[in-house]
Amino acid sequence: MSYQKRTALALAAAVAGSVVLMAAPAAQASVVDVDYQCQTPIGPKGAVSPIDIKSVRSGGGYRLTMSFQKGVSSSPVELGKGAMKPSALIKLGGAEEGSVAVSGPSNEAAIPANTPIKINDLTGTYTPKKSGKVTFTAGVLTIKALGTTTTCTPKNNPKPSLELGVTAAGGGSGGGGADGGTGQNAQSGGELPKTGPVDSALALGTLGGTVLLAGAAGVLWLTRRGQRAAS
Repeated sequence: MSYQKRTALALAAAVAGSVVLMAAPAAQASVVDVDYQCQTPIGPKGAVSPIDIKSVRSGGGYRLTMSFQKGVSSSPVELGKGAMKPSALIKLGGAEEGSVAVSGPSNEAAIPANTPIKINDLTGTYTPKKSGKVTFTAGVLTIKALGTTTTCTPKNNPKPSLELGVTAAGGGSGGGGADGGTGQNAQSGGELPKTGPVDSALALGTLGGTVLLAGAAGVLWLTRRGQRAAS
């Protein structure tokens, strides 16, 4: 094989390596059916709701959003505007243990009696304390309305709705999980390395560029060697 062909193959391999690195996913998310069984003031109720959990990089942590695609309970009387307040726990797994509290706004419109209660998006902040892959799974849902509290617990052992690769402050692996039920995680000193989707893409792009430059350097060396051999 001539050195010109070897040069072309080396350059193509470098470019392919850069493309593969840029395509690496930063997180895996899926919609999971959660079978909520609720203890209400008038007896047990329940329903299956698809749950989606998403994350967005926010300062030294991640802003989590938990979305319900179906209602999970109902009320025997109408709930007026602002009468219902939802909150929930998101269970952590993998590299960390514990839970993150999320909450949402009260209902913007009245909810008729005996109608599935639509839960608004619930949000909260997660700050990593350990490095590695962390899973996020729907936990207990709490609905407060008209002075009463309804507690809904997943009964089907749902799978995680989100898996996220995170890096703790300083890159350490020690420390302990999130504070259960508070939504506030103890933070170590220093700024967390950026690991969000955009930041990951930039970091991988830089690495891909390094591979590409290394390939170009090899091409130049082969070319010069070929020219010296010819002379």
